Amino acid sequence: MAVTDPIYRQLYCLAYDAKPHDLFGELTTGAEDRPHFSVRSHKFVPAFVGAEGAALLRDSAGCEPAAEQWYPCHSTPVEHPEGGCTLYVWPCGSVVFHLVEAVEFSTIAALAAWRKVSYGDNIRWAADLVSRVVPGLDESTLYVFGAHWLAEPAWPIELIEPALRIMATPSVLLHRDRPMDDEHLAHAELIEQSLLSEGYDHGGIESFGVRGISSGYASWSGVVYHPVAAERSLTESELVACELAVQSMWAFTDAITRQIEQGKDPEVSPEHGWRYLRGVRSRLTTSRPRETGQHQAMRRAILRTSDLLPDLEQAIETLRESDRG
Repeated sequence: MAVTDPIYRQLYCLAYDAKPHDLFGELTTGAEDRPHFSVRSHKFVPAFVGAEGAALLRDSAGCEPAAEQWYPCHSTPVEHPEGGCTLYVWPCGSVVFHLVEAVEFSTIAALAAWRKVSYGDNIRWAADLVSRVVPGLDESTLYVFGAHWLAEPAWPIELIEPALRIMATPSVLLHRDRPMDDEHLAHAELIEQSLLSEGYDHGGIESFGVRGISSGYASWSGVVYHPVAAERSLTESELVACELAVQSMWAFTDAITRQIEQGKDPEVSPEHGWRYLRGVRSRLTTSRPRETGQHQAMRRAILRTSDLLPDLEQAIETLRESDRG
């Protein structure tokens, strides 16, 4: 592949400490020769189907009470072509598919590209499965939220932190409306190298790591965590439980918000009105007696960057007014 954009030519030279005639003409990125980093990708695909739809889905899938979740729900394994997947169902009407995939990449750009392409497939798959039991699901309301557990880094120690921050906001490497092809990926790799060399950071990223124990970052786009001292860091199950709690309530409050924006009084099942959401808010925001500082930092960072609390507050206020009316 030949790169002709002068800016990208310059970035390549800076990134690889080479002269232009060393790199350009027939250019290959040499991805096969680079070290690879290993991650376990946790994808959360939430949907809202209402209390009746949730009961139908729970019973048809044969769900059992889920252990170690922040508020009561049911779960069951479901078959997915790409990895292990669990379906979680909350009685308020939220459902979340949790897909786990072990992947390796030589660049964060490749991870970002895989993420962008696979998310569309994941949404269509989840929508199809739910619609078989609960017709009428609006696929446009579904999304995928990704959390990456970095098992093995591939960068010098001084680049691990900026690499993790890029992984928390991988879309920063990609053009918004450009087709995902080799040229797009090559440009994304150039941007990655530039951001790494600059020590990339962003105001929307919150850290919840502890020096010498772990590195963790949360953003609107994703979460990434790297346990440095595995015996003292957070566990994957703790991170997963936090995201399940946040994403399930994000789906619930989003459904209420959409009803409000349509000029309707939101309809929810009586047992999942404003008092239920008040209890959810307390569980999300109040520290537990035996909660560690690391767990507290994770919970706060994920909650803040999810922007859930404003929607939760509005839903509580609106449902309370409807109840009084």
